[in-house]
Amino acid sequence: MNTIERSIDSLDWMTLVLLLGLTLLAVGKYLYQTRFMSFLILPFNNKYISMYSKKGRLLNWFHILMTLFQIINFSLFLYFAFQIFELPFLNKSTSAYFIILAMVVLILLLKIVLQMSKGYVFNTHSLVNEIIYNKLSYFNHSGLIMFIANIMLIYILKDSKPIVYGTIFLILFINIIGMINILKNRQKMIVTNVFYFILYLCTLEIAPLVIIGGYLKD
Repeated sequence: MNTIERSIDSLDWMTLVLLLGLTLLAVGKYLYQTRFMSFLILPFNNKYISMYSKKGRLLNWFHILMTLFQIINFSLFLYFAFQIFELPFLNKSTSAYFIILAMVVLILLLKIVLQMSKGYVFNTHSLVNEIIYNKLSYFNHSGLIMFIANIMLIYILKDSKPIVYGTIFLILFINIIGMINILKNRQKMIVTNVFYFILYLCTLEIAPLVIIGGYLKD
């Protein structure tokens, strides 16, 4: 009888990541119930932004919890997407997830630092801080979509490309709604600082996407 080598992927670490995300979500709901309920309906009701944009800021504990929730789920979703589409530079291991996680954290921190620095240089820090907070709030909300997609990709529909495509569509949809609301609610402020806003879009929003897209294409 010949022995057959079988490769079994352990789901233990993925389950721990999901459990950590669920814990962050539960803590946020327990400590900030009213704020959490407003956060849940963010794409359909701008109450969360109008109530907490001024006093919430980036260092509010609820915002930090939701950002951590989004980061770990976004990294796990990218891990699955890279594996499903067979990108060659990452292997199927736990270390690959932590590499992606480190890259996501680094890029996020770098963008925030650059955006805030530009705001102070051009004396538009109030506008930039509000845009960062609002935009990150919508991206944090899309972390809920990523969380559900990760559960499906682990336990229900493994290696499902339609799940990945559908999740990407919903993420883009939520964040496009967010950008439209930002432009609508801050149009007077943006008009008075139109040059700096265009500079912000070109250097810190469009340029990174072009660079990353070009890298992945190559």
